[in-house]
Amino acid sequence: MLIEMKGLSKTYILGTIEVPALKKIDLKIEKNEYVAIMGPSGSGKSTLMNIIGCLDVASEGDYILNDQNVSKLSDDELAVIRNKEIGFVFQTFNLLPRADALHNVELPLIYNGTPRSKRKELARIALEKVGLGDRAHHKPNELSGGQRQRVAIARALINNPSIILADEPTGNLDSKTGEEIMAILNDLYAAGNTIILVTHEEYIANYSNRVIRLLDGNILSDEKNKK
Repeated sequence: MLIEMKGLSKTYILGTIEVPALKKIDLKIEKNEYVAIMGPSGSGKSTLMNIIGCLDVASEGDYILNDQNVSKLSDDELAVIRNKEIGFVFQTFNLLPRADALHNVELPLIYNGTPRSKRKELARIALEKVGLGDRAHHKPNELSGGQRQRVAIARALINNPSIILADEPTGNLDSKTGEEIMAILNDLYAAGNTIILVTHEEYIANYSNRVIRLLDGNILSDEKNKK
């Protein structure tokens, strides 16, 4: 089992008010699944994504990732898990504007201490996997939106993570470019990667094999996708 959540709750404290975002979630995700998480604003999907990605921790309950209970780890320990286990793809790309594509892709390897020559080689390979081998020395403002998202996907792949966590990955792209990005994610899934996709778009969720719908902090439904 890649992910197991047991009785997972998250409550935010706003002054004297408690705001429950997740309510005793039980969830299992196997390796090499392609899962979409859906729900309206306020449903808890962003909170769930942040906990899956070790960007936040639950208020109560357990989150077991690759046989390790990460719900009780310190911030520094969570940072190590994020770097090793999670490849992030964000709607806004989150690239360093003054760094070229190669340097943006190698960033996770800098954080884990990979030697410089090895970093460069691995980053080039990752860029070639997403069809950007010839754009290695272009900065983000010299790339189209789709190319920037490809750089972000290459960066997400660089550490061979357990999970590729994609948050609205086509949200800032036109429909044709969005389809190209989803085709890359499909290829990564076919190659054995676990993809967890957070989206509010039904047509994007249809790329997945399983759709989890949240409402008011609860799992409303969890069904295999009928393709």
